[in-house]
Amino acid sequence: MTGGYLILERPNAGIVLSTNARFYAIVKPLYDEIKPDSWAWAWTDVKLTSPQLSRESLYKFSLKNFTLQCVSSSASRNPFVEQAVQYAVAAAWATRDNDKNEFLNKLLLQGLDITILGSNDFYSYRNQIEARGLPLTPEALAALPPFSSITFNVEEFNGQNCKPEVAKTGLGSSAAMTTAVVAALLHYLGSIDLSSCCKENQSSNLDMVHIIAQTAHCIAQGKVGSGFDVSSAVYGSHRYVRFSPEVLSSAQDAGKGIPLQEVISNILKGEWDHERTTFSLPPLMSLLLGEPGTGGSSTPSMVGAVKKWQKSDTQKSQEIYRKLSQANSALETQLNILSKLAEDHWDAYKCVIHGCSMKKSEKWIEQSTEPSRDAVVKALLGSRNAMLQIRNYMHQMGEAAGVPIEPEMQTRLLDTTMAMDGVLLAGVPGAGGFDAVFAITLGDSSNNVTKAWNSLNVLALLVREDPNGVLLESVDPRTKEITSAVSAVHI
Repeated sequence: MTGGYLILERPNAGIVLSTNARFYAIVKPLYDEIKPDSWAWAWTDVKLTSPQLSRESLYKFSLKNFTLQCVSSSASRNPFVEQAVQYAVAAAWATRDNDKNEFLNKLLLQGLDITILGSNDFYSYRNQIEARGLPLTPEALAALPPFSSITFNVEEFNGQNCKPEVAKTGLGSSAAMTTAVVAALLHYLGSIDLSSCCKENQSSNLDMVHIIAQTAHCIAQGKVGSGFDVSSAVYGSHRYVRFSPEVLSSAQDAGKGIPLQEVISNILKGEWDHERTTFSLPPLMSLLLGEPGTGGSSTPSMVGAVKKWQKSDTQKSQEIYRKLSQANSALETQLNILSKLAEDHWDAYKCVIHGCSMKKSEKWIEQSTEPSRDAVVKALLGSRNAMLQIRNYMHQMGEAAGVPIEPEMQTRLLDTTMAMDGVLLAGVPGAGGFDAVFAITLGDSSNNVTKAWNSLNVLALLVREDPNGVLLESVDPRTKEITSAVSAVHI
């Protein structure tokens, strides 16, 4: 919600809201029995299946150096999943107790059968809905079967067919997928226990998932990013300050012939200095996401352009960064004030939110009939003002760097949205561009926003805020109807 571009540099903070869009990693043995001479094996088998993409990849996994060797079509390979498997197994081996050698060996020699499923919310089904002649409504999305087949954006480029790309909504699918696979494998191999979120040691379990998932994700994408997307996949909604990139310098050594086990040990012992503070939306507020149908944006290329501008115009970039950081902090402060007011003056808070949910923001002042209610109204208007400042500085940054952080068509959509009854704020999440827009609505006003978006050819997605990160579920999600997905990991 805040922190785009700034969170690449410590100590800038960002607020990230996680949603109920989930990736599931289902892990089970590939073989029921181990052959008598299995002790002599130096390799085991791994099968990775993605039913939504109709893909299946087969690998040989080295039990000596923990690397995967693909033995099926290379076209179906997924570097994020491959790195997640390698680093998770290496971490399980590096942190094992001596008395678990035989247990771990047996699990690995039985092979790994890994199935990956992503909630429909990660992908765009706009084309399918339009092809069926259905209206662009959440009801049409909800009518799709869970884990529907994923379509591709196929575009002509200079008369040549480009490699098709998965049509996404911009919810951090690679980070969620990497995190789910890492968490599932670490649990399956006995390195962590995710069976109860209430256990005292749950934090240390999630910390290990976080470190391994961050490492695998960075290696797969070829650079050390901010890490906020993996952090939210692991921990859920929170206030985030990134880790120092140097903590992953040893991971780069894996490509220099240094054994993966040694690399993993160094990473686990590293000074992980990221900061994570609990954060969630104040009560009676909802997160709404809308897909404008303009296609996604390439975050790495936009980040590259902004960094280039930073170097070429240091003075102006520092000034915009300073003002943007202040506006981000102001929004965080106002939202925290609203949460505290809800706690201390619930009746007044509830009345104001209900009254404002049916009016445009310029009429909200009418709810200021006594001091407690006046404080709520001031914090609501303060939040709006902070968001307008954030959008302004992000827009300036985009113009200076020559990239569409808030494209003109998104600006029109966001201005229209913020003028609707009961809308607290609206913006482009993360690095901005043409991905889904978000709105924070008051009370029951979401339905009206959804209808208004529909008239503007914007498809309101089904996702809502879910403050939880990694969770364990004991039932295969395909055997039941998903009404409220609550698990990122399934064993």
